[in-house]
Amino acid sequence: MPSVKKPLISIKGLHKCYESKKDGTIDALKDVNLEIAEGAFVALVGPSGCGKTTLLKILAGLVDNFSGEVMLNDIAVTRPSPEVGFVFQDPTLLPWRTILQNILLPVELMHLDKKQYYDRALMLMETVGLKGFENKLPTELSGGMRQRAGICRALIRDPKVLLMDEPFGALDAMTREVLNGELQNIWLESKKTVLFVTHSIPEAVFLADKVVVMSPRPGHIEEIVDVKLPRPRELQELTDKKVGKILGQIRQHFENFSMNC
Repeated sequence: MPSVKKPLISIKGLHKCYESKKDGTIDALKDVNLEIAEGAFVALVGPSGCGKTTLLKILAGLVDNFSGEVMLNDIAVTRPSPEVGFVFQDPTLLPWRTILQNILLPVELMHLDKKQYYDRALMLMETVGLKGFENKLPTELSGGMRQRAGICRALIRDPKVLLMDEPFGALDAMTREVLNGELQNIWLESKKTVLFVTHSIPEAVFLADKVVVMSPRPGHIEEIVDVKLPRPRELQELTDKKVGKILGQIRQHFENFSMNC
């Protein structure tokens, strides 16, 4: 009998609360259980304040003092790991450094050999359409181009896991669609394990293998929706009846959340 492969990410009974001088103890996450296979693309959706970003930061080793079990590659997450890259909503590029220098920043902070990663940085920039902008400053680039640089920076050390916290939320609709397509291509080529937070249900369905729907605070998982659509996907496919059924299944949760508020 073949052995069952362990998930790359395993979360069991996760509970996280914060102390507030005004409101006392605030439960951000409660009894979160989730397994993510290596190479999967998982989207996380839910109302504002349901703990999506907190969950990502716990997986990144940026937030501690939680109860439950959070494992990455069978090792408990207690601090940041080189196996995890993080893409924030704001790429927070250093304004005095060129785009290439910003992408190589994690290499410098880890005291790694920059020469070893230089060619990879150029390759990543070409992949996302930034070739020729190596020596530009962040202020000389559009918001979409800066976010592309943020993705390159997260991938520079070739991590196993890519955590993305609403990376396209501040962009205009057309730029967002273009970057959705580029991200799909990067994932198809690299097969990174991706956990992607978004407030856009169509974006989640377009990109992900599974969509995890979280409840209002304290956040817990309401449903995990499988997205069994062939790849590569095209944006116009979101009008397909089969896709519409998936979108409706997810939206029903948000309607229920609104009715129970």
